[in-house]
Amino acid sequence: MTQARKLQAIGRRGLLAAIGAAGLSAAAPSVDAAPRALPLTAQATEGPYYIDVAKLRSDITEGLEGVPLEVRFAVLDQAGKPLRGLRVDLWHCDAQGRYSGFGGQGDDRTLSFEGKTFLRGSQHTDREGAVAFATVYPGWYAGRTTHIHFKVLKGARTALTSQFFLPDALSEYLYAKVPGYRRARLRDTLNSTDGIALKAGATVIGAVREERQRYVATLTLVVDPASSHAEERLPGPGPGGERPPGGMLGEPPQPPLAPEGAARTRAVVPQRA
Repeated sequence: MTQARKLQAIGRRGLLAAIGAAGLSAAAPSVDAAPRALPLTAQATEGPYYIDVAKLRSDITEGLEGVPLEVRFAVLDQAGKPLRGLRVDLWHCDAQGRYSGFGGQGDDRTLSFEGKTFLRGSQHTDREGAVAFATVYPGWYAGRTTHIHFKVLKGARTALTSQFFLPDALSEYLYAKVPGYRRARLRDTLNSTDGIALKAGATVIGAVREERQRYVATLTLVVDPASSHAEERLPGPGPGGERPPGGMLGEPPQPPLAPEGAARTRAVVPQRA
């Protein structure tokens, strides 16, 4: 391994170690704390690109190129009890910000992936409330930060629809260094400027660590199994609304929302208060 590659690996692993340490520190419970109900995972818009593909599978890549990512969910009720047998759907865009199953994809909105099902799948939680999906790290598209969609269903009833968000610093690294993720323009929206991420808050921030030949993203989903969530299928453009890649139909791509240069570094790397 060259010295440059060693330094890159150390930098990337150091970044993930810092992210993990911060997450563990924030999540560590007090020994003397009285038991209390866990906060429910925040609901977020389903967006315009959900399809019930009826594919029960753990590997959703369909051979698609990208940085290997395993997504692990633990589904619990508010008392911390694992919820067994619930269906979890997962879907997200590819390395270039494009969704399967739809036309009008890509920066120029000329590509069609109708009939395709890559990066979509479902599983049922096991006795520990756990599911895991083998996928690739998602890319980005105009007006949105890096995110992964998910849905928890009990029978035909939807208990939770939301999105979770990956660390900006890791996304920046991969988008700059991995050829399949590079784009002609700079990513325009970060976690700190994405209306959906800001509204959803801390319960949908995924923890990421590096394992051999893959990243692993984990998130605990706290669900009320008796609840029923009314879907928000296609909110209009603007803060807090899901925007299709490149903007809504007939709408030009939005101008950059995120800072550049030193200001961008400060925005993607956590700073001391």
